[in-house]
Amino acid sequence: MRRRDFIKVIAGSAATWPLAARAQQPAMPVIGYLHSGSPSPYAHLVAAFRAGLNERGYREGQNVRIEYRWAAGRYEQLPALAADLVVLRVAVLVAQGGDPPVLAAHSATTTIPIVFTSSSDPVKLGLVSGLNRPGGNVTGFWGYTSLLGTKRLELIRQLIPAGTPIVILVNPDNPNAQIDTTDLQEAARIAGQTISFVKATTEAEINAVFAALGDQRGSALLVNTDPFFLAQRDQFVSLAAHNAVPAIYAQREFVTAGGLISYGASLADGYREVGAYAGRILKGETPADLPIIQPTKFEMAINLKTAKALGLTIPPTLLARADEVIE
Repeated sequence: MRRRDFIKVIAGSAATWPLAARAQQPAMPVIGYLHSGSPSPYAHLVAAFRAGLNERGYREGQNVRIEYRWAAGRYEQLPALAADLVVLRVAVLVAQGGDPPVLAAHSATTTIPIVFTSSSDPVKLGLVSGLNRPGGNVTGFWGYTSLLGTKRLELIRQLIPAGTPIVILVNPDNPNAQIDTTDLQEAARIAGQTISFVKATTEAEINAVFAALGDQRGSALLVNTDPFFLAQRDQFVSLAAHNAVPAIYAQREFVTAGGLISYGASLADGYREVGAYAGRILKGETPADLPIIQPTKFEMAINLKTAKALGLTIPPTLLARADEVIE
């Protein structure tokens, strides 16, 4: 072989080496991320989810890719978004932002591992066969959020004059609305508390609820847990202040934004736990063997500045129990 031809052969072979090396490298796994809300209001919680992934050795853009699908409060879009992620054949499907996303994901696939955060009992929702051994392709974090509605009713009653009627706001598009309504009606009956229910699914309807409260005066508000409501927390806080409405919420994010009081499990902890579970599944574990994570601590946050503006005195016993007091 002539020297010139030999050099061409070697050069041609060398050109294929990088391609061959790349072909041998494992493909980067993809996580499908389905959420009922919008990116901006949930940015701090998605950061907690990524932190959980990091704990298991996965960093977005380095050794894992995340495909995000956001419903922006339009729950009716969730089934199509879930189906889109299934078509992509993601390695894990993460569903966060309350019950609607996980129900959509569960309907979309029985084979792709699903990790969720849920407000309601996942057994009652039909997602898993048991809490210790879920048994299928679904596992995650159950925050007890809906179960705590009666506790929030008890807490807001301690802040308002006896006999004050309490209005309970629910999102009828959320599957937890009917269950929570029944539980709160029973709790109010036992306590002898006058309550009424109002509904909202849009920003305009939230405005209308507070306009009616402002006209009536003298009522308190219990905001039922809902991802869309959480995304609208600045709107809630502003309207509650403008209409002088004492309100209790499920998440501390409302209180840090200026709301009066909240009680519930830490959302950030739940999102982080889901990230860690997603990482474990990427490493080979199966949802069937990963127990449903349940909170061990519930947070009470109180905003004293807001209480003062409403002319309310927080009982010392309640302040002593609070995990966070904003002055």
